[in-house]
Amino acid sequence: MSYIRRKEAVTVGDSIMEFLRLARLNSGLNNQRIFSAWDEVSGAGKYTVRRFYRAGVLYVTLASSAARTHLSGQLDLLLERINAVLAQDPLFDREDSSTGYVKEIRLK
Repeated sequence: MSYIRRKEAVTVGDSIMEFLRLARLNSGLNNQRIFSAWDEVSGAGKYTVRRFYRAGVLYVTLASSAARTHLSGQLDLLLERINAVLAQDPLFDREDSSTGYVKEIRLK
């Protein structure tokens, strides 16, 4: 039986993050956190039909043209707010190369 030495001990949070990286689950969880941040910041969750995130770009399809027009004038502010929410989220993996912070939002 091997024991973990005190100097090798890690926190539970670090262990979970390492497991997520090894299991390659962190990218999917990061995407869900980005989508959740969109719903929280934009207030257009009930009009959002589809969301897709790739290479720093968040693609959002809205069912309402009025909501799309209203939000298109606020894209810079939405981008700042989404990234602020992600920066405060302790489970958002900032070091994941495939899903980092949102660089651009495109509405359809």
